[in-house]
Amino acid sequence: MHPSTVLFQDQIQPVILPVCDHYAGSEKLMCKSIALQQELGGIFDITLDCEDGAAAGNEIAHAKLVAALVASSDNHYQRLGARVHDVHHAAFEQDLELILPTCADTLAYLVLPKINNTAELQAALQRINHFGKKSNGQLIPVHVLIETHGALAEVQQIAALPQVECLSFGLMDFVSSHFGAIPASAMRSPGQFNHPLVLRAKLEIAAACHRYGKVASHNVSTEIIDVNVVANDARRAASECGYTRMWSIHPDQIRPVIEAFSPSENEILDAVAILTQAKNQAWGPTQWQGQLHDRASYRYYWTILKRAQSGPFVLPAAAQELL
Repeated sequence: MHPSTVLFQDQIQPVILPVCDHYAGSEKLMCKSIALQQELGGIFDITLDCEDGAAAGNEIAHAKLVAALVASSDNHYQRLGARVHDVHHAAFEQDLELILPTCADTLAYLVLPKINNTAELQAALQRINHFGKKSNGQLIPVHVLIETHGALAEVQQIAALPQVECLSFGLMDFVSSHFGAIPASAMRSPGQFNHPLVLRAKLEIAAACHRYGKVASHNVSTEIIDVNVVANDARRAASECGYTRMWSIHPDQIRPVIEAFSPSENEILDAVAILTQAKNQAWGPTQWQGQLHDRASYRYYWTILKRAQSGPFVLPAAAQELL
């Protein structure tokens, strides 16, 4: 049997996505981002932004542009998503009507901002599915921004919905929703990792995602000059908060995010060695370098290889055989 079948018989198999989600709003930036995605080999996602990207009064033209880009031959890797206006905005259904019928098959995911609760999200999913599904009948994956008090309060229920693939933390809106009770310093580092209310939100989102096998996507770093700050934010998000993906809002942020979230070469080599030995032992308990391993650790290392598969590495042949 395939390793995924053996190892996840009684477990949720986690969703694996590229570790960087790059946001682009204007036509110029969207096209430059798509060109960079092609240059780097499709190792990061791009979210084409209708919410903050469309100028007031230009919502129709912008949504049509997003649809055309997603449907175009330039979408080589079919890893372009779209953020639509929030469900309370007059352009929400207009975005769905203009985008989904045109490019449902090539759209990687749809991002919903400012959801307040599970019921509101379920109503939005009904409208999304009304306007578009993939030609094979599959529903379009949805990424939900957790940036309101209500969404955070129901984050477990939101993560449990099958169509939800990813939860993203909306740091700026979350801090702003406290009307000054959380200082502005918590919108950037190091404050965003130190303030108890912000850290609590990050951890609750990550915990909900891991419970249901969904992707936890960390908020953007507002630093666009010093890439060392971006890299440190990404490392802390991954190692301290359990996130497996992060936003980018500037091309210079993409590589530091990818490097911070991707498995290291040593992790990959360890995973190959441990899983190869486990496979040879029919996935029973084994010893490797003086340590015991069983299916719990095999699941961990197999996930390391799956994450590496969507990253910048050329995996050894032995790893490919395990995937």
